[in-house]
Amino acid sequence: MSNDRHVPVMLQRCLDMLAPALQRPGAVVVDCTLGLGGHSEALLERFPEARLVALDRDKEALRLSGERLAPFGERATLVHAVYDELPEVLDRLGIPEVDGVLFDLGVSSMQLDEADRGFAYAQDAPLDMRMDQTTGLSAAEVLNTYPPGELVRILRAYGEEKQAKRIVSAIVRERDKEPFTNSARLVELIRDALPQAAKRTGGNPAKRTFQALRIEVNRELDSVEKAIPAAVKALAVGGRVVVLSYQSLEDRIVKGVFAAGAATTAPPGLPVVPEKYQPRLKLLTRGAELPTEEEVAENRRAAPARLRGVERIRKDVR
Repeated sequence: MSNDRHVPVMLQRCLDMLAPALQRPGAVVVDCTLGLGGHSEALLERFPEARLVALDRDKEALRLSGERLAPFGERATLVHAVYDELPEVLDRLGIPEVDGVLFDLGVSSMQLDEADRGFAYAQDAPLDMRMDQTTGLSAAEVLNTYPPGELVRILRAYGEEKQAKRIVSAIVRERDKEPFTNSARLVELIRDALPQAAKRTGGNPAKRTFQALRIEVNRELDSVEKAIPAAVKALAVGGRVVVLSYQSLEDRIVKGVFAAGAATTAPPGLPVVPEKYQPRLKLLTRGAELPTEEEVAENRRAAPARLRGVERIRKDVR
């Protein structure tokens, strides 16, 4: 296995974007997607006066990154939680507002690299795909129990799979003979179900179906839809949120929340815009920033990354 699992994506850019908010003593930064702790470690090193709160739903990730961040002692607080639980976590810790929030969405390198988790379509593994293996339905249970129409909806909505109907017909036919348990059988079935032309484009033909199942199993888009507005709400004035997305569905949600916060809500035609209609946020990126070609060459997992950031410029007016 290559060492790219240890390379945090667009690390320098994330740190630079958060820097103006994290220079002051006592600043609090939240890493909503701790993973193996690469971004968290860099934040603690770069901002020696800052305190870190880090969340992950994966207990194995918390254990490994706990070892990595142990030298920082009290400055790092690690919490077993999904990122949409951010308001409850801050409440529990007695933190009324924060100065920086970082999201690195998508599957952590560790989960992709551990064969028995079933995230990767390149190797045979049990079809699990749960980021927190203590709760919820596995990918196999989704495949074996969901009605056909629901499976088609998931593949279309979350995988942007044009051949959803064809794939689902094959899945339903096969699961009646024998329930799905492993990823290789599903990959083979998708290969066989697709027309020749569809196999010639966009990498592994199973990629979109696996993405769709992963998003459904982990309720990822629901979590993102709740978590991004919650992070913005938790920001102090001058605080910043930085988000790395890896697929268009997530990026669209982030873009929408940021754009809404950066727009005036005043009715058209007002000669002076009252405070309550003024934008709450300032966009820190023009569109989404992409990784450099050099970074993609060094770390293939950076290729699909899209980076967006905002700064809170005024409080919410009740």
